[in-house]
Amino acid sequence: MEEAYYIGIDIGGTFTDVIAYESLSKNVRILKIPSTPLSPERAVIDALKSLGIAPENIALITHASTVATNALLTKVGLAKSALITNRGVRDVLEIGRQRRSEIYDLNYKRPPPLIMRKLRFAISGRISADGEEIEPLNFDEMKRLRARLYKEKVDSVAISFINSYRNNSQEFKVKDYLKDVTEYIFTSHEVDPEFREYERTSTTTVNAVLAPLISKYLRNLEGDLISIGIKSPFYMMGSNGGLNTITNASKMPISVIESGPSAGVIASSFISNMLNLKRVITFDMGGTTAKAGILIDGKPDISSEFEAAGRTHSGRSIKGSGYAVRFPFIDLAEVSAGGGSIAWIDEGGSLRVGPLSAGAEPGPAAYNRGGKNPTITDANILLGRIDPEYLLGGNMKIFKELSEIAIKQNIAERMGIDVNSAADGIISVANNMMGKALSIVSIERGRDPRDFLMMAYGGAGPLHACDLANELEIKSIIVPPNPGLFSAFGLLTVDVVRSISKSVVGKTLEEAKELLATLEDETISLLKKEGFVNVNAEKMLDIHYVGQSYEITVQYSDGVDPYELFRKKHYEIYGYDSNDPIEIVNAKVVAKAPVPKIVMKEALSEIKTPDVKWRRVYLGNEFTEVPVLKRESIARDSKGKGPAIIEGYDSTIVVNRGWTWNTDKYLNIVMRRD
Repeated sequence: MEEAYYIGIDIGGTFTDVIAYESLSKNVRILKIPSTPLSPERAVIDALKSLGIAPENIALITHASTVATNALLTKVGLAKSALITNRGVRDVLEIGRQRRSEIYDLNYKRPPPLIMRKLRFAISGRISADGEEIEPLNFDEMKRLRARLYKEKVDSVAISFINSYRNNSQEFKVKDYLKDVTEYIFTSHEVDPEFREYERTSTTTVNAVLAPLISKYLRNLEGDLISIGIKSPFYMMGSNGGLNTITNASKMPISVIESGPSAGVIASSFISNMLNLKRVITFDMGGTTAKAGILIDGKPDISSEFEAAGRTHSGRSIKGSGYAVRFPFIDLAEVSAGGGSIAWIDEGGSLRVGPLSAGAEPGPAAYNRGGKNPTITDANILLGRIDPEYLLGGNMKIFKELSEIAIKQNIAERMGIDVNSAADGIISVANNMMGKALSIVSIERGRDPRDFLMMAYGGAGPLHACDLANELEIKSIIVPPNPGLFSAFGLLTVDVVRSISKSVVGKTLEEAKELLATLEDETISLLKKEGFVNVNAEKMLDIHYVGQSYEITVQYSDGVDPYELFRKKHYEIYGYDSNDPIEIVNAKVVAKAPVPKIVMKEALSEIKTPDVKWRRVYLGNEFTEVPVLKRESIARDSKGKGPAIIEGYDSTIVVNRGWTWNTDKYLNIVMRRD
């Protein structure tokens, strides 16, 4: 039997991470290389070549990417799109929900609409709230519209009519009439068949402006893989925590906007289920941002709507600052505190960190690639928390003196303090920001963080985990093997997932049940048509009290009262329930098809002498000699106490004073607070 490799590739803002799992030996190869933002696929091909695996032995490739997110943030690469809607709602994208993300800023400007007004067309035709056609389409008008679209040379078209979730016939007719204009035509009833026209129109618009870019990116990447002899199945991580086929990701790019962040949470879920952990806070600190999430019984929080390319404040998404997208995604609190986040002094003389990041190019000052601004990574290097000689196992040259210059000139001298205090201040400000993100997913949602264990990962997460755990009084931390490549690991732990939803406003529970059965058959059929055999599905209902503008999703199964589940969940989240009338809003089905997955093997019980050296590390306002251990030299069932540093190829763990550590049978580092 020939060896078969399953490969996970996570393209981050700073590094591209690769994990290759060989299914016979259960051995793992890892690689971390700088990302190539201008051509993301180049880093993928370079990484695969560097692994040295014969193309015929690669059985599966999964990947996550920030291509969609970056395009929305920078507005570079987005398609020239047109929006077709009903008369009277041409400007729905700009009116939105009339939210101002900055209510006290007199110079506030809304994010520009993704489709300019001259390419937003309002035409005759109307469907009533009951789904009846009350005004027909005007085909003379449509003929003129088609000529205009040809003249404008649009790349894609979004079609969103009022009440099309009730009756999609007019959207179908317009799409069919315009089919020769472009291959990228999207109707709102196909993209987001739920009520609330702004969210439905915005979601369809985002899908339309991204589709040509994502389709081209995936085609190019697939072509590059074939050019080096790789012909294995190729999947992309979805925002909902499941894999997407390339075909579906190309048609529904909204499904992969939050591709990268979800992979780490899914990896945490995999470890949590394996270790039977019930309550886990996930903490992921990468090169650009830090993210926090929650796992209850191994399952992450899932939300149905987010602001693509929106801003955050202290970890909270700011409504109205981005583009509304209604698609299931793993709910995370995010702050601009990654290793590459830039420290600066504001007009009032206060020390700030982020939101700007040095990214992969030029990177932190210590990388010697032209970066002059001090970053969190520079602070960690200067304080001895990161070994300049051992980043990426010593394969990446680091210049500590450049970190010192950047922090001294930009922070210390301006604040009138010594350079070490300035670096320590950068760490403290970053920790404060990240602590707020952890509080949002726990305390602000009625969960006591003291009842949770922390899963710390990302290239920089284990550096700051003990500090944050002390702040929130979390007693235990798990740092998995290769935490700096944990999201890539997560790509090898998931199934292919397809989700479908449909509005059922005004329907009875029995009618909702009938629709769930229909949607279940539809989702299973979709995956089977793509070649998957063993497909199963979960059914869900979105429910709210009549008059509420938000819903809660509950699992549905025969013999279970969804209304009672809703009341219970509402109480858990908001602290109260009510006898007010309850309404079912949406029916949802999530179908899953298994693909080969990684299997963690138990480490051998063996006697090892850890590779230990000593280094001066800045702790508690002074430098202290601290033992530094190489993680690769630590055996199963080893133990020690802080302060200590545990260094790996991809990440460094700081064990604070008052903490102990040990390794379990899977070589996870488990830290406990005394």
